[in-house]
Amino acid sequence: MSASTTPSSRPAVTEREAREVAEAAREQHWRKPSFAKELFLGRFRLDLIHPHPLPDEELAQRGEEFLAKLRDFVETKVDGGLIEREARIPDSVIDGLKELGAFGMKIDTKYGGLGLGQVYYNKALALAGSASPAIGVLLSAHQSIGVPQPLKLFGTQEQRERFLPRCARTDISAFLLTEPDVGSDPARLATTAIPDGDDYVLDGVKLWTTNGVVADLLVVMARVPRSEGHRGGITAFVVETNSPGVTVENRNAFMGLRGIENGVTRFHQVRVPAANRVGEEGQGLKIALTTLNTGRLSLPASCVAAGKWCLKIAREWSAAREQWGKPVAHHEAVGSKISFIAATTFALEAVTDLASQMADEDRNDIRIEGALAKLYASEMAWTMADELVQIRGGRGFETADSLRARGERGVPAEQLLRDLRINRIFEGSTEIMHLLIAREAVDAHLSVAGDLIDPEKSLGDKARAGANAGVFYAKWLPKLVAGPGQLPASYGEFKHGVDLSGHLRYVERTARKLARSTFYAMSRWQGRMESKQGFLGRIVDIGAELFAMSAACVRAELLRSQGDHGREAYQLADVFCRQARIRVEELFTRLWTNTDDLDRKVVKGVLSGTYEWLEQGIVDPSDEGPWIADATPGPSQKENVHRPIR
Repeated sequence: MSASTTPSSRPAVTEREAREVAEAAREQHWRKPSFAKELFLGRFRLDLIHPHPLPDEELAQRGEEFLAKLRDFVETKVDGGLIEREARIPDSVIDGLKELGAFGMKIDTKYGGLGLGQVYYNKALALAGSASPAIGVLLSAHQSIGVPQPLKLFGTQEQRERFLPRCARTDISAFLLTEPDVGSDPARLATTAIPDGDDYVLDGVKLWTTNGVVADLLVVMARVPRSEGHRGGITAFVVETNSPGVTVENRNAFMGLRGIENGVTRFHQVRVPAANRVGEEGQGLKIALTTLNTGRLSLPASCVAAGKWCLKIAREWSAAREQWGKPVAHHEAVGSKISFIAATTFALEAVTDLASQMADEDRNDIRIEGALAKLYASEMAWTMADELVQIRGGRGFETADSLRARGERGVPAEQLLRDLRINRIFEGSTEIMHLLIAREAVDAHLSVAGDLIDPEKSLGDKARAGANAGVFYAKWLPKLVAGPGQLPASYGEFKHGVDLSGHLRYVERTARKLARSTFYAMSRWQGRMESKQGFLGRIVDIGAELFAMSAACVRAELLRSQGDHGREAYQLADVFCRQARIRVEELFTRLWTNTDDLDRKVVKGVLSGTYEWLEQGIVDPSDEGPWIADATPGPSQKENVHRPIR
């Protein structure tokens, strides 16, 4: 097909077709055990996470040495307040990070990288992000989802040798999937890659390209049309940003993370060598999802850093600020918030370190664990930051510059709240994560009984599925009746002063209850189950709490066995588990007692204009204009704001 061929318009996609595209991109098989998958099936496999896995000694030494250098750099060279005020990371800081090797943390040493494992990579991101969240995002977007990770997993040896040394020391990379009218529904992807000889020709527009404004290399997802010799489908390419036809049309600005280099990138007749295609045609979404299995763990790392800072500020402020004759920390209304921050920070670090070490060991399939860590950390960190602002009162709402100008300590609590808000949206919004995790959690059920609830399957298919399901459930359901969680002596090794064994028994019992609830719902709603997003979200949230409780207990026991604040760790794990159990019981109640059906009726009324009268009495400060910008392929009409850093 000629390069001059006009790119196809945005594909019209039905709901079923969209699901099929997403399903095809999933990893279809479970070749390794998964703690979280087993948990959703009602099987508490503590043996998969306890004793807590530990880093290799050589990796740990290498990681500690780098952390020491990075700490010195961010303490002496990074001014987080300046980055916030100017909404830009100084080039000198980026150059310093390059010299330090921070852009090659996850790249193998044979390609010039530092070869850190996921555990120390996350610790480094947490440290850098505590100095400036924008720096954490810069490094994470480059290595977690940018060029290095897809090439590590799916690239050819020649591609690794060409691009990884550049990514390790000199070049910044970005990942481009989202489009102005395409978010979590990639089946509608409109950017095209038309085969032309030994090249592909890219046309389209990408939105929210984190690092895109300064990137030298891009991972671009584009649709290849099916044709003779080309299977087609969404495909990944490495694109040089300085290629003719690549234009960064806008540097976007946000409520938080003001220093990030996020833009809009247009491709017009951009020639990309076939040698730059990552994987096969049609593998693009699978590459993206597989990359995110571990890539998502960088976000919980930033949330852990946020929790630690919230705890530090809450402790110092609440001891210094007095109300009614005593420090505010001693008032129960404030003290409960401090307890929540301390216990939750401990649990988030436990979840992040456990999932990261499991990723390094590669013994387990952590696709659900990584997704749960992202989901749980983003929600809990936001709540902790909100509680810190409340503890600080009016000062929490005041900017650090304003506090400093009137003679007080410049504490950027309101900035933290703004910076953390995006975590509930990007790399999979909370709502999308609920659906993604729910799909994985019910995979075993769909594998044996999926054809039973598929209206398009034949009677023969349904009969075979019924037979398979009968065999599976005859073995599985009886195991949900009783287990170690009902035996008082179970998990006795977690009893040292503070008794955590009861919490683990609770997790085991509740995992079985969760599995029974899921099975009941599938029996009740069958094919309509996928539309019950409120129910599925609560199922996933219960699983997330159980995972966090398990991780917290295992981490407490690890610290105790190492003689490293074990007594205090047990106390924090105990408090966290008690708080989590309250949340779990509330979620179970809301599985069956909720307003989901009424909410749907109200939504129909809102969209039909039934309640439009309720909107009267205001003025709308929004500008006139389209809700979604025009992304018609063609040459750019705007100035190129691409700003490579050299």
